[in-house]
Amino acid sequence: MSWLHLAILAIIQGLTEFLPISSSAHLILTPQLLGWDADQGPLIDVMAHFGSLFAVMAYFRKDVAGIISGFFDLLSRKLNRNSALALNLIIATPPAMVLAFLLNQFGYDILLRSPLLIAFTTIIFGILLWVSDIKGREEKTTDDLTWKGATIMGFAQALALIPGTSRSGITMTTARFMNMTREESARFSMLMSLPIIGAGGSYALLELMIKPSGTAGLSDGLIVAVLSFLAAYACIALFMKWVSKIGFFPFMVYRLLLGAGLLLWIFLGA
Repeated sequence: MSWLHLAILAIIQGLTEFLPISSSAHLILTPQLLGWDADQGPLIDVMAHFGSLFAVMAYFRKDVAGIISGFFDLLSRKLNRNSALALNLIIATPPAMVLAFLLNQFGYDILLRSPLLIAFTTIIFGILLWVSDIKGREEKTTDDLTWKGATIMGFAQALALIPGTSRSGITMTTARFMNMTREESARFSMLMSLPIIGAGGSYALLELMIKPSGTAGLSDGLIVAVLSFLAAYACIALFMKWVSKIGFFPFMVYRLLLGAGLLLWIFLGA
């Protein structure tokens, strides 16, 4: 792939990973809508996610330090704010990890990369995001999350393996239905991305080194990761600053327009 293609993909990933509009959908659709000769493939998608992983680690560096401290507190059987957060992240991670592995092993991750499926999931989960925002109360924080809530969040994150659902979108939707504030819903959603994207990025790196992708190699993936980091960090900073004020309605409107545009594009035989 050309450097221009990689730059476009990286910027799209960085701008969409932590917004509730589905980064995977944008990464899958971009080559098709722009008429590129080849889809970049799932490995480059994950490398783009890997760049955004470092962005969320950098932005939430205090939380990350607390999670690491909390993990060691868990080993010492100490219960505090940090260990509770670390435990909730541990509980919330396995569903998506297991399902992602199974989809990859049996090749279903490729089958799910369908524009028609993405169009419907973009619309359906966009509406659900808006409903959760108007129904959910601004009451709870991450500190109020129980192990049951973390389990529910984990299964919600697994659902996001269907392109168009949006990992951040479905986890924020779930958190809002549990009456977490908008800012705290976004914060925990982004922290949930750390283990899942970290594992996926590590797996992608290993595969790229052992068996280079047919359309992109390791150097291409690293370019995407760096550019994605820069775009994602800027996006996170702006989103966390404004989400409490603007809510999720603008993202619902965007998803409806994107889904409707995709359906029109499909049915016109593009």
